[in-house]
Amino acid sequence: MPTISVIVPVYKVEPYLNRCVDSILRQTYQDFELILVDDGSPDRCGEICDEYARQDGRVHVIHKENGGLSDARNAGIDWVEANSDSQWLIFADSDDWVHPELLARLLDAATAFDLKISVCGYQETEGADPAVLPEDMRPHRCTPKQFYMEHFVNATVAWGKLYSRSCFRDIRYPVGKIHEDEFVTYRLLFAQKEIAVVPAPLYAYFINPKGIIRSAWSPKRFHAWEAYDQQLAFFTAMGDEELVKFRVRGYLDNALANLYTAEQADNAAELTAEIGQIEKKIRRLIPLAWRHGCIAFWPDFDFLYRFFPLRTRAYRLWLEVRAQLERKKDA
Repeated sequence: MPTISVIVPVYKVEPYLNRCVDSILRQTYQDFELILVDDGSPDRCGEICDEYARQDGRVHVIHKENGGLSDARNAGIDWVEANSDSQWLIFADSDDWVHPELLARLLDAATAFDLKISVCGYQETEGADPAVLPEDMRPHRCTPKQFYMEHFVNATVAWGKLYSRSCFRDIRYPVGKIHEDEFVTYRLLFAQKEIAVVPAPLYAYFINPKGIIRSAWSPKRFHAWEAYDQQLAFFTAMGDEELVKFRVRGYLDNALANLYTAEQADNAAELTAEIGQIEKKIRRLIPLAWRHGCIAFWPDFDFLYRFFPLRTRAYRLWLEVRAQLERKKDA
C-alpha cells in the first residue's frame, strides 16, 4: 500500500485541474495515492478526474454532492480511513500546483526528525511557474508557537503540510464554513511538541480571482471570527499571554479591515446590519487589545490612520472607544 495519501478537493476548477494533478503525478517520490474528491462540480471536472483514474492506478475518485471544501476534505480523509493503509496525509487545492520534490522533501524531514507534521514554504503566483529552489534552505525543527507567530499565514492553511495519519484520528473540518483551515490547523500544530520545517517554496498558491476567499464581501467572512474566538480560548487555556496578545491584535486588524472593505463594497447599502455587527465587534476588541498591550493607549493609532482615512467609520470608532477608555482610566 502507498505511504502517502494526497487529498485534492475538486470544484469548478476545470481550467486549472490538469496543472494541479499533473504536478502531483510528476513527484520524484512515487509511493503515494491521489484521492480526487469531485464535490459535485457542474463542469467537466468529474470527467477529468475519471480519465486520470483510468490512466493511472494511483488515482482514486470520489463523486459526491456539493458540500463545500470542508466536506470534500473530510470525504477524502474518511475514504483513506476505510480503504488505505497509508501512513501520511497531505492536502492540495485543485487550482494550485506543487514542486516535483514536495512529497520527497516533506517526508524526508518528518522521518529525519521523527515528527508527525512537516511543513514547507510556499509562493503566491498568478500563473507563472514556481521559482528555482534555493540550495541553502535546509530543513529544521521548531515549536508550533514559533512557527505560528513567525509564519502566521502558512500556520493557518491546510495545504503544504505532511501530516501523520494519526493527527486526524479525532479531527475533521467544519462543514459549511469558509476559513475552515483556521478552525483546525492550529489544533493540529499545537498538539505537537515540535514540527519539521522545509523552508523551500515547494507549494505554488495560485491567486485565483474567483477563489472563495477573494470573492466579493460576504457575511460568511464572519466565520473567521468564530475560529479566532476558538483560538483565543485555546491560547488562554494554555496560559500563554504572548500567543493571546498575538491573536487579539490579528483579530482586531481583521475586524478593521472587514469594516473598511464592507464600507467600500458595491453592495454597502445592503450591509447595514453586517456593518453594525463589525462595529460591535471592534468596540469589544479595542479594549481587549489595549488590556493585553497590543496597542498603546495614547500614541497615535498609526496603523489605523495609515490604512483608514479620517472619514472612515473605523477611525471614528477608534476615537469613540479611546475616549471611553480614557474616562475609565481617569475614574
